[in-house]
Amino acid sequence: MKLKYRSMSDYCAEYVRYLGIAKTERRSYAESVRLLEKRGFKDISKFKTLKPGDKVYRGYEGRTVMAAVIGKKKISEVGLRIVGGHTDAPRLDLKPRPLYEKGGYVYFDCHIYGGIKKYQWLVLPLALYGTVVRKDGKKIDIAVGDAPGDPVFMISDILPHLGKDQAKLTRDEFFPAEDLDVIAWTTYAKEKGNGERGMGNGDEPKAGKSDFVAYLKKTYKIDEEDLLSAELEIVPAGMPREVGFDRALIAGYGHDDRVCSFAGLQALIDASDNVPNVTASILMCDKEEVGSMGSTGMQSSFFENTVAEMIERQEKNARDILVRRALELSSMLSADVSAASDPHFPDVDSTGNRARFHAGPVASKYTGGTTKGGASDCGPEFVAEIRRIMDEGDVTWQMCELGRMEKGGGGTISQYMARFGMKVLDMGTPLLNMHAPWELASKFDCWQTYRAYSAYLRSK
Repeated sequence: MKLKYRSMSDYCAEYVRYLGIAKTERRSYAESVRLLEKRGFKDISKFKTLKPGDKVYRGYEGRTVMAAVIGKKKISEVGLRIVGGHTDAPRLDLKPRPLYEKGGYVYFDCHIYGGIKKYQWLVLPLALYGTVVRKDGKKIDIAVGDAPGDPVFMISDILPHLGKDQAKLTRDEFFPAEDLDVIAWTTYAKEKGNGERGMGNGDEPKAGKSDFVAYLKKTYKIDEEDLLSAELEIVPAGMPREVGFDRALIAGYGHDDRVCSFAGLQALIDASDNVPNVTASILMCDKEEVGSMGSTGMQSSFFENTVAEMIERQEKNARDILVRRALELSSMLSADVSAASDPHFPDVDSTGNRARFHAGPVASKYTGGTTKGGASDCGPEFVAEIRRIMDEGDVTWQMCELGRMEKGGGGTISQYMARFGMKVLDMGTPLLNMHAPWELASKFDCWQTYRAYSAYLRSK
């Protein structure tokens, strides 16, 4: 299997570069499209007809994208091979009216996005990314916290000396969600003649919100009302880093699930050098962390619409029955992460079915909790097919469950794809610290995930 990245170090260096850019789903989308176009992929609107070997993509709302290398056989006759992951990650979103002042501080009022442990977001350097859309339609992109010299933001917490009452509360009680608000500005008074700032004559702090709004107007040409039509996200500040003297791990924000989406992206780009028999494709979708809802989530019609667009350009006849047949004939690796076994918490591991670091991507026949709730539960025939493909590709991989029954559970986009009748198996990179501001991935597992998706997309 000829791959662009033949060494683990080369692949992981490129992944780290990507992860440092893709701090939000919009930035992931933009960088992914840039990489696709660099390798000759074009927007589907540029094609009147599609022929074998054509490299095509279709995006939606700057957050979800599907790309494909058209195969020798018609999509309506054999379906597609799909690697599907997501690019959104747990974070804090600014509320529609995000600015308020309290005790001399100006805060960003935030709303939790996805499953987080609230305490993990306290007293961390944070960055602000997103887009503001003015009434005239002009978009202003904001990225503060990661460039050299940038300020960062932070959520404060009480010192242990005064936190005895707080310490008596449970983990979920001691810091209310409504208090996960970020310090944005602390103007107490106007500058003195010597350039210093002071409290004045011992008075109470003067209003700082108006100063902050003036700063936004001067710096970004937006006013407070423009924040009503904004998509602004608070994420951890800082670039991905190597962990340990052996440098075998990567710490970064958003491994879940950019580690799998990026692997699929690179696997498709590599596969575009040859014409596959069956159309090879990837999905990089949005909103998985909040149930795959919305127009950019996998419960939307984006995927079916994109397949219909491809069939129409192949056959000039995208009848509903052709689309339905194509979907049912398709197969998919649901590219989402799994939980690596942590020696500090052995009681949550499923006996004999735990995922390990440095053992390759994890295949999960089903997700869900104790009762397999929300699972697509892949059939053994497709599992056997994937076993064969992995062996032929000399891929190191493992099979496991997401923890012990009655200890929790989780889900992926697999159930929303399996509803079309296609064969779907979850397969992705194991992580430590999943859903934390800084997650851990094994370099070896990242590389083998890329090799696994490459083997699948190129299989006959």
